[in-house]
Amino acid sequence: MNISVLGTGSVGQAIAGRLAGIGHQVFMGTRDVAGSESRTAPDGWGNPAIGTWIKDHPEVKLVTFAESVNRGSDLIVFAMNGHAAFDCLNGIGSQLLAGKVMIDISNPLDFSKGFPPSLFVCNTESLAEQIQQQFPGLKVVKSLNTMSNPVMVNPGLISGDHSVFLSGNDAEAKMVVSGILQSFGWPERNIIDLGDITTARGTEMILPLWVRLYGKLQTPLFNFHVNMAKQ
Repeated sequence: MNISVLGTGSVGQAIAGRLAGIGHQVFMGTRDVAGSESRTAPDGWGNPAIGTWIKDHPEVKLVTFAESVNRGSDLIVFAMNGHAAFDCLNGIGSQLLAGKVMIDISNPLDFSKGFPPSLFVCNTESLAEQIQQQFPGLKVVKSLNTMSNPVMVNPGLISGDHSVFLSGNDAEAKMVVSGILQSFGWPERNIIDLGDITTARGTEMILPLWVRLYGKLQTPLFNFHVNMAKQ
C-alpha cells in the first residue's frame, strides 16, 4: 500500500518505520521539509529528531502534508498532537482527503496547566468526532491511541493478551485498519470494534488514566486488556 503518515514525532516515526519495514511505501508528511531535515537535536524524551531519523530511514519519503496524502493514496495515519489536527487537515483540504481512510491516533491532551494533562474535548464529544464532522468525506477510524508507540507497532513487547480498539462509522474502513493492526502483530481476538465514531469518546478519555499509570509504573510498556467471562 501507499501510506501517508502525518507527523514526524516519535509516534509518526514508529508507525512509518514499521509500515515501511513490512513492505509499504510510506510518505511522511511535515509542514516544512527543509526545516524538518535540519532538526538534529533529540527531543526532551531522548527520541531522535526527524532530521536524524529520516537519514537513517531512506525508504521513508519526507514530503509536505498535502503531497504525502496525494502520494500515500491508500491510507492516511494521523500521528500528531491533537491540537494540530485541524491546522494540518484544513491545510490539506477536504477535496484531497475525500474518500480516504484515516487512522486517527491523536488525543486531545491539554498541557496548558502543566502535567498531568487534561482533555480539551471530552464527555459529550471526541476529537475523532470533530474531525469526522469537519471532513465528512474522510473515513476516520480511531485506534492505537490508548498505548505508547512501541506497543502500537509491536504488541509482543507485552506478554499475554492485551487490547486495541477501533471506532468508526465505515465498516470497510475498519476492516482496512484491522488488517494493518494484524500486520503489526495484533491477534484478531484482541482487536475490539467498539462501534461508531462516537465510541472514541471512551478511548480518548482513557488517557488521563494512562498518564497516571505511566507515572506510577515508570515505564510506557504496559497496556489494557479486556478479559471477558466465559459463556
